[in-house]
Amino acid sequence: MGFFKKLKDGLKKTRESVVGQIDSMLQAFTVIDDELFDELEELLVMGDVGVETANKICGMLRVRVREKGITKPAKIMDEIAEISADLLSGGNEPVLNTKPSIILVIGVNGVGKTTSIGKIANYYVQQGKKVTLAAADTFRAAAIDQLRIWAERSGADIVAQGEGSDPAAVVFDAISSAKAKGTDIIIVDTAGRLHNKKHLMDELAKIRRIIDRELPDADKEALLVLDATTGQNAVNQAAEFAKATGITGIVLTKLDGTAKGGVVLAIKETLGIPVKFIGVGEKVDDLQPFDPVEFSRALFVKEDQ
Repeated sequence: MGFFKKLKDGLKKTRESVVGQIDSMLQAFTVIDDELFDELEELLVMGDVGVETANKICGMLRVRVREKGITKPAKIMDEIAEISADLLSGGNEPVLNTKPSIILVIGVNGVGKTTSIGKIANYYVQQGKKVTLAAADTFRAAAIDQLRIWAERSGADIVAQGEGSDPAAVVFDAISSAKAKGTDIIIVDTAGRLHNKKHLMDELAKIRRIIDRELPDADKEALLVLDATTGQNAVNQAAEFAKATGITGIVLTKLDGTAKGGVVLAIKETLGIPVKFIGVGEKVDDLQPFDPVEFSRALFVKEDQ
């Protein structure tokens, strides 16, 4: 099954709930008027797109309708898909051109962080890259064990110490190992942390200092893993993390388990942080780089188009 089909299937709950309501609403109108736009905006907000983003989409849609001379409500859905793709575009491609490059992965426990790391590792190994995983979530022995399993499954190397060891020391060792082995990409797992746990944020800052000292010229990504099923709470969580630490992109998991897929738009538009990977299933290849055009097509374009 191609990833577009998986994406379409993964967004089924959102499409049936939110987009289905929008489609039904459009069919109930014979003209495009203010009432239609008001109802559309309300449905978008209900779909976890967010108030500001829903307002912006409707504003852009009004302009398109006027400029293109669109008169049939049924024609609006394609325009929404194009607007969605435009809003989501920009910065989606991870920048990992140096050897090694490094990805720091952040997120609270329960969002699928370690699993996402394993799937990202698998993706890059399949691209012919040599990957090293750094098991810097040393607060939980289970996290280290889980990462070892993913390393074996994906064909990546792993650098780990025991539970309770210094996470920054693990990162230092991983960088040293990666340099010696000619690794292309280092992926660092960090402890599940909440923004208000100061000691954990201090630890993250220490890890960053090690990375900057040992790899000053390397391409660096800091990816925040979010659970799509939490809807607007994911946006709030991202906002708090963005205040506390630099984030270059979002990994959005569990899109297949929710009708809140519209949160992708809210995150990008509200915070200006691009989505770089999305997960639409449990299999190892169900986490893929985010394509805004494919995502918008899968969400808004009908099955027969």
